[in-house]
Amino acid sequence: MHRLALTWILGFLLAALPLPGGDAAPGLSPGAEALVARAFRGLGPGSVLDFHAHLVGLEAGGAFVNPRKLSPRHPLEWATTRLYLRASGVQGLRDFDRAYVGKLLERAGAFPAPLRIHLLAMDRVYRRDGSPDDAHTEFFVPNEAVVDLARRHPDRFVPVISVHPYRKDALEELDRWAAEGVRCVKWLPNAQGMDPADPLCDPFYARMAVHRMVLLSHAGEERAVKAGEAQRLGNPLRLRRALDAGVTVVVAHCAGLGEGEDLDHPGRRVPNFELFLRLMGEEKYRGRLFGDLSALTQANRMPGPLRAILRDPGLQARLVNGSDYPLPGIPLLVSPRQFARLGMVGPGEARAIVELLRTNPLLGDFVLKRTLRDPHSGKGLDPAIFTRDPSFLSGPPPAP
Repeated sequence: MHRLALTWILGFLLAALPLPGGDAAPGLSPGAEALVARAFRGLGPGSVLDFHAHLVGLEAGGAFVNPRKLSPRHPLEWATTRLYLRASGVQGLRDFDRAYVGKLLERAGAFPAPLRIHLLAMDRVYRRDGSPDDAHTEFFVPNEAVVDLARRHPDRFVPVISVHPYRKDALEELDRWAAEGVRCVKWLPNAQGMDPADPLCDPFYARMAVHRMVLLSHAGEERAVKAGEAQRLGNPLRLRRALDAGVTVVVAHCAGLGEGEDLDHPGRRVPNFELFLRLMGEEKYRGRLFGDLSALTQANRMPGPLRAILRDPGLQARLVNGSDYPLPGIPLLVSPRQFARLGMVGPGEARAIVELLRTNPLLGDFVLKRTLRDPHSGKGLDPAIFTRDPSFLSGPPPAP
């Protein structure tokens, strides 16, 4: 009983935390305005790219959230879900889906330069026999939703579909969206239940290669969505099968969280980020293997992966920008003061970034990444990271 009571109390405290993005956000301070202006210098004339932003939906267009995650009878799941939803700046659940997109467009419109957002769908969990498993599906965002938004806002959104390779119509679904010009597919193996190293994925990879589609796959431990024993599916070395099939792969978060089995030396466990670096070091994958920066500024991933990236220009040449939106809007998940303690930003910069994260987490995430630097060399991240789009590096799809 004591444990249950504590769980309830913790759940309600989490849900009650103040969150950013109120309806009437104040103007920025001079210090924050100056930091924003500095962050956009040296980027060139093209668009800023965010390769990893989530579309969150409760019901519009067939979207689905497991009822367990919206019920106070499961207080921790309920509180965590409320945090994710409210991190978007939407204050209530009424008409949430429309309000979420409106707030995202508003926040993107505050960027001084054009911003193009790769907006992610999320497929259901499927069993190996091809049947859907809604009981273990945390949430579902249909492909139609992201494609429709990209049609309505072509200068802002790029659709990223999600197709589970075990579903019976997986190849037809790839064909359908490739014919519409979609170039990217998103997986979260730890939560969706697909094994990237499963031979069952081979026809899927072959079809992706024909269409020159890019696979954006989570790697490393997953904590935002329940994964349990399926955490092993986030091992970055399991993506070799896709790469060997000719698919261009972007490893989300650079596999920067948790440990995985060293599949080259079974029985040994090492940080997933080290396994990611080993994969990046294999010459045969150069030009088809990338990483994205999403979530690497979160407190639970700091400072190891980001510090290593700052010291390796060669690695930076194969990275793309991603925000993992709306997660930057969760209080305490990103701590600019932690960056100040590590010498990666100055105290005044940290205060300005705190202000930005509170008023516009999408912009704050970008400015933080453009501001942070290696405390020894003083060098920041390569500006090309923020305009690089690997979906074009795999070449145009073949002519019909």
